[in-house]
Amino acid sequence: QVQLVESGGGLVQAGGSLRLSCSASGRASSFNTMGWYRQAPGQQRELVARVPRGSTANYADFVKGRFTISRDNAVNTVSLQMNALKPEDTAVYYCNVEWWEMNYWGKGILVTVSS
Repeated sequence: QVQLVESGGGLVQAGGSLRLSCSASGRASSFNTMGWYRQAPGQQRELVARVPRGSTANYADFVKGRFTISRDNAVNTVSLQMNALKPEDTAVYYCNVEWWEMNYWGKGILVTVSS
């Protein structure tokens, strides 16, 4: 079982920045993938960015050039630096780990971008 705890969300004006962090129980170096998803009201959950073990990060087109994901296996964390935020980035952001063909999710953290 993997437990994930997100932190760093909140309210920010358009054009601002936030940094989300996710702390994972267990050994992050063994996780296949660590990443972030988001779900806006009335919308389906969607991939934001993910980092496969030993590989480069993947980003959704709508965040390329604005968001940066980083994975630190030494301290079992995955972070998401979000710059140039837009009102349409408003959503609940979920940390995700894929491990042994199972998906684990954090409880989610709200990011609100005001115009």
